[in-house]
Amino acid sequence: MSDLIAAIATGSTAAAIGIVRVSGTGCFAACDRVFRPRNGVPFAQQPSHKMVFGEMLDDSDAVIDQGLAVRFGGGHSYTGEDAAEFHCHGSPVVLHTLLSALFAAGARQAQAGEFTKRAFLNGKMDLTEAEAVIDLIDAQSAAAAKNAAAQLDGGLRRRLEPVQEALIDITSRFYAVVDYPDEDIEDIQPQQIRSSLQIAADTLSALLDTAQRGRVLKNGVRTAIVGLPNAGKSSLLNALAGYDRAIVTDIPGTTRDTVEETVTCGGTLLRLIDTAGIHDTADAVEQLGVERSRKAAETADLVIAVADGSQTPPAVDPDILALAAKAPHWILAVSKNDLNPAGKTVLPQLPEGLREPDSLVSFSSMAPGGLDALVDAVQSCFPAGTPADAGSLLTNTRQESAVRRSLEAVRRALSALDSGLTPDAVLTDAEEALESIGELTGRTAKEEIVGAVFSRFCVGK
Repeated sequence: MSDLIAAIATGSTAAAIGIVRVSGTGCFAACDRVFRPRNGVPFAQQPSHKMVFGEMLDDSDAVIDQGLAVRFGGGHSYTGEDAAEFHCHGSPVVLHTLLSALFAAGARQAQAGEFTKRAFLNGKMDLTEAEAVIDLIDAQSAAAAKNAAAQLDGGLRRRLEPVQEALIDITSRFYAVVDYPDEDIEDIQPQQIRSSLQIAADTLSALLDTAQRGRVLKNGVRTAIVGLPNAGKSSLLNALAGYDRAIVTDIPGTTRDTVEETVTCGGTLLRLIDTAGIHDTADAVEQLGVERSRKAAETADLVIAVADGSQTPPAVDPDILALAAKAPHWILAVSKNDLNPAGKTVLPQLPEGLREPDSLVSFSSMAPGGLDALVDAVQSCFPAGTPADAGSLLTNTRQESAVRRSLEAVRRALSALDSGLTPDAVLTDAEEALESIGELTGRTAKEEIVGAVFSRFCVGK
């Protein structure tokens, strides 16, 4: 997999700058045919990792643009092969003409994610770092970008290294004793095995606990805003979005369908769903909206139940509160605290037996700083973690599954050890745990798993 590939690495629309990437055998010879450096030095002899100014040529040697090119010597490039990049004006015509000239010089069109796949196959990164590349591209919040950048730097791999070392020590010592019985090799003691397995179990368990936070960081929190008609749900959505996403009137039942918007709330990505007011109605269209509201609440990670705080006491519906309380997290939020006739917020009385909300807050969608308490409540439901956690969060089901299977195998090994089973029984589970970690990092991953990872990439990356 070292044949010459090329692709446009930037978007398909016109932009100030466009980039064409090339990698593989014969890279520099092909680049010499499409780029004429102004300093007169052939491209293959240009210093590695230094930009040089020159002219881009089409397949008939006509100048199509002026720009910069950079050569990356093999072993010191992104892919681990001889590679180069051309930085020119971002006209799609210029970029495609340059790409066609590279094809004429012997390159072929790179497949989606092929540059990063070559980096993985050439040992420049493991599979978790490759996944971090696409996570970084897709990041929708600063926190998600920081985690992806730290994982790209090997954050997750470094956290797994002590586990790998402990399991390799157990398996290698066992095989050494069995294969070389006449050698003076110290037999590994059960207590040493237990200590190594326990370290592995503790590390894997802590890592598995990060999966939910990783999903929240990457995908956001599916959040339903529910309440009676005219409680202030759409005003809350608009305030969080920063613009008038939903229609707001004094007429109850204005929202008849779910309205969705993605917002960042105090660093947490929320996939907000503003719902129709939940109440009994004879209007067939409104009934459909109410039913969608219930379904949105039933599938949400977080439900914000809004009660009208302009009334004293705020109007709440026990059925709505019961629906909200079924969610993994729910917040009871009293709206319009700036309009409360009593001059202060009065919190509603919760029905007996109802699961307590994660937070009970009051807010105003209109007053400056009126959402601060609600933002704090969301943050308490989905804490950001510490800076040290960056890069060591599990961010997809593939990673979570591999860690879970490894942990289960380690726990079986501990159980076998405590039950007094022979060392080979412990060894079998230890090897299975090691295999799962290898699948996570890509060391032992099957071709279809690797293919699935890189299928998520765009062409040019």
